[in-house]
Amino acid sequence: MQILTIFKNTVVGTAFVFLALSFTAVVFSQNPSPSPTPKPTPKPEDEEIRIDTELVNISVRVIDRNNRPIGNLQKSDFKVFEDGVEQQIEFFSKGEVPTKYTLLVDNSGSLRQLIDQVIEASKIMIAANRPGDETSVIRFISSDKIEILEEFTQNKNDLNDALENMYIEGGQTAIIDAIYLAVEKLNQSQPKGKDAERTRQAIVLITDGEDRASYYNENQLAELLKESDVQIYVIGFVNLLSSEKGFISKSPQGKAKAFLERIAGQTGGKVYYPAGGADLNSIARDIASELRAQYSIGYIPTNDRRDGTFRNIKVVVVDGPKGEKRIAITKIGRVAEKGGSLPQP
Repeated sequence: MQILTIFKNTVVGTAFVFLALSFTAVVFSQNPSPSPTPKPTPKPEDEEIRIDTELVNISVRVIDRNNRPIGNLQKSDFKVFEDGVEQQIEFFSKGEVPTKYTLLVDNSGSLRQLIDQVIEASKIMIAANRPGDETSVIRFISSDKIEILEEFTQNKNDLNDALENMYIEGGQTAIIDAIYLAVEKLNQSQPKGKDAERTRQAIVLITDGEDRASYYNENQLAELLKESDVQIYVIGFVNLLSSEKGFISKSPQGKAKAFLERIAGQTGGKVYYPAGGADLNSIARDIASELRAQYSIGYIPTNDRRDGTFRNIKVVVVDGPKGEKRIAITKIGRVAEKGGSLPQP
């Protein structure tokens, strides 16, 4: 009886299991497991389209008749022309942007009595650096004595140490060569992409302005400046030079002044003429402010030919509410990229 009972329970259990499995099979046969959902094929309009464009960026200072900076202007106050054709402003900023600049200091004998004050004034400019600003330090005398004391860095201690390593040497001053090298270094370190739209580049040149023996000439420097987005600010100790004119030529002081104003004017920069070392600290503060009290403007040129030609740039600012004249200062033009016309969207 005991065995029979067990057997009967086994039969019943087996039957139950069989029925359960049969029911499960029916359910699964009626509701088969879903197959993986295929990923939708991207539509052509979903594909990323890359359009190669040439965004031109310019830094603009705005002053009044008394050379005082004017702030708080809006995008609508500006008009930009390239070769006489008005351009649509795509990017506009009146806030501070990161600044990358080189302190380019003449270490020739003419600045012997001023070098300590020049170093202290340079430290004032470095102290004014904001987060994101980068500075390099270059000393120069002749063409074979142009020395990079500190590459671009945000470290103010390293920059101050580099300034302390300056010393006066004899030699034939090569101002053009020193500027040429500084511009090339800035071009090589220029950020790419969106960062380039928001970075200002400049050189602060401290010299007496008399070039004696450069390898490059001023025309070659002018061509390089046309291809670069670099502003040049100058502290020119031209009063150290003779003011006596020749029979048919300018005085050394007059020549130096004209040269410095040409390179600063071409780049939208500015020249300062200190009477002596006592003026340097206030000038340093002014330059530090000038570097940041500017407007950044970007536009995509209507002339999309990449033919390497020079294009004139003019910026016009509307007059103030009481007819106050507003003067825009920027670089005189740019050289278009080479490589044919831009692809059309």
